[in-house]
Amino acid sequence: MWKGRFQQQTAALLQTYSESISFDWRLWPYDIEGSIAHSAALEKAGLITAEERSAIVEGLREIGSEIEAGKFNFRPDLEDIHMNIEAELTRRIGDAGAKLHTARSRNDQVALDLRLYLRSECVALDSLLSALQSALVELGERYSDVVIPGYTHLQRAQPVYFAHHLLAYVEMFQRDRERILDCRKRMNVLPLGSGAIAGSTILLDRHLVAELLEFPSVTHNSMDAVSDRDFAIELLSALAIAAMHLSRLSEDVILWASSEFHFITLSDAFTTGSSLMPQKKNPDVAELTRGKTGRVYGNLMSLLTLMKGLPMTYNRDMQEDKESVFDSVDTVKAALGVFAPMLREASLNTARCAEAVADPNLLATDLADYLVNHGLPFRKAHEAVGRAVARCAELNCELNELPLAEYQAISELYGADIHEVLQVQRSMEARKAVGAPSPGNVAAELSRWKALLS
Repeated sequence: MWKGRFQQQTAALLQTYSESISFDWRLWPYDIEGSIAHSAALEKAGLITAEERSAIVEGLREIGSEIEAGKFNFRPDLEDIHMNIEAELTRRIGDAGAKLHTARSRNDQVALDLRLYLRSECVALDSLLSALQSALVELGERYSDVVIPGYTHLQRAQPVYFAHHLLAYVEMFQRDRERILDCRKRMNVLPLGSGAIAGSTILLDRHLVAELLEFPSVTHNSMDAVSDRDFAIELLSALAIAAMHLSRLSEDVILWASSEFHFITLSDAFTTGSSLMPQKKNPDVAELTRGKTGRVYGNLMSLLTLMKGLPMTYNRDMQEDKESVFDSVDTVKAALGVFAPMLREASLNTARCAEAVADPNLLATDLADYLVNHGLPFRKAHEAVGRAVARCAELNCELNELPLAEYQAISELYGADIHEVLQVQRSMEARKAVGAPSPGNVAAELSRWKALLS
């Protein structure tokens, strides 16, 4: 493609070192889609005839069919997906194929292909996130009356409905969806027509190309258009946050499935065993997801580092953007794709959950609230309950076993009804503030999310 300037062939070592076809081949549908739209602008400008455009479109579609069928021979010596398709098109249809690259560069071509690819993947990611949210809601509905301990610092804190815990992740994944779709708005701008750096003296109708490719707008600075990878960095950032949420959910699943917690049982279909220990049943999906989050973080940092010192405009360094982008998209899609069915086949060990939530210390704050409702400032109420907990440790008993006289020795505000406070169901029914896990609130949230996701 540059033989007019060079007297020697490119060294085989450099061809091997510089090729990107081994990974950017997957952009082929978008490269073809962009070229078809570009050919329409060439025809409108009178640079190709209708017959030539017809040959271009037919040739590109034939090549696309062969790639899809696995019958196309990609050539590393042609470096990338753009030249592989263009060279083969020209071989098949002659000069009409050689005219296709008029008024465009691989710089704006790859910027277009990457935007088209990521624009499509944003929709796929949104669908997968929605499916995971639905799986969480379904699991919550199945066990809507089960209460478990909530944790801070991985210590038992206060009782919450299991469904309320799951709905926390539904909220997280909703923010992920909003970030991804918001990012899609900024990537949905046509860069084609920017050329290598300064457009072209050959005037093409960029708005026609934008309309054909369903871009609502075109870029306004050719230098920015070819050197911009903000849209990819932004999406990788959103995917890193989504992976973090998946990793946190994974950690909960791993803990819940452990012998020590034993809150949930994962199906055989989504667990593995040990080659040595016959009794083992391992939560590999969650562990792998937790581990893969690191590579998603790494891809984001790789792309940020790649771009941080580049002068305007396009530099060959930017070829290194694609593997990070592809890997993050693939990794998060794979995790989302396996997590939803794993949750759908999970079952809750309700007896174990009931045993864990029967811990009276989970309701210690309710005792403080009792004193507050009887006129004691909260800080003093907090201290009084702390003294009750310490007294229980001395007597080797639980809060619900501490005699009334002991309570009243700590505070005369404790009445004969104090032990009624230490009932889980009563505690849950009292938590009616917006966002709190009362039975009514949780049921309403499950219904709301079910309707939204349907």
